[in-house]
Amino acid sequence: MADLTTGAFGRVADLGGPVVLLLIAIGVLTLAVVLYKLWQFATAGVGRHRELARAVAAWDAGDREGARQALARSRSYLAPVIGMALEAPGNADAAARLGAEAETRFARLERGLRLLDSVAQLAPLLGLFGTVLGMIEAFRALQDAGAQVDPSILAGGIWVALLTTAVGLAVAMPTAAILSWFEARMEAERVLAERAIATIRAPLGLA
Repeated sequence: MADLTTGAFGRVADLGGPVVLLLIAIGVLTLAVVLYKLWQFATAGVGRHRELARAVAAWDAGDREGARQALARSRSYLAPVIGMALEAPGNADAAARLGAEAETRFARLERGLRLLDSVAQLAPLLGLFGTVLGMIEAFRALQDAGAQVDPSILAGGIWVALLTTAVGLAVAMPTAAILSWFEARMEAERVLAERAIATIRAPLGLA
């Protein structure tokens, strides 16, 4: 099995060169980061705030005890922030502290997204860089052939050179798609947190 793997990587290196190997390594790292972020989002309860929403709704309706009971059942990573909001005094300093606590939790969930953004932007450029290097090599081989020019030399060189661009795009496109999904989730989480904190600090129900 190890020999087969080594042989496969050797063939890839022969065809696309070190740029393709670098892109494959970046793709493996990107996949590891994506799987970790999916696990992190699942364990934090991102998008699953049913009890938290019930707590906020109860507080807004004036049911203080019901709000605390619903919050106690919540497994959301925002539950501690909402718990602080229930007990916080109604002043600007407390509001700023609540916002900072929420942002601290968002920052933990957003860790690694900058790497995905960098991969989405740089992978196509790396692929293009490999293509340029491949084209240079193809034309050099064509020049070395002199009068014995074989069109297959140029065609084969171009095919190999374009392989790096294809690999770069294959890494970048799914990375950009999953990054957009992560960013959309985090934007929805921010809106939910801001609305929850504002509702608790200015409930419609009577205290």
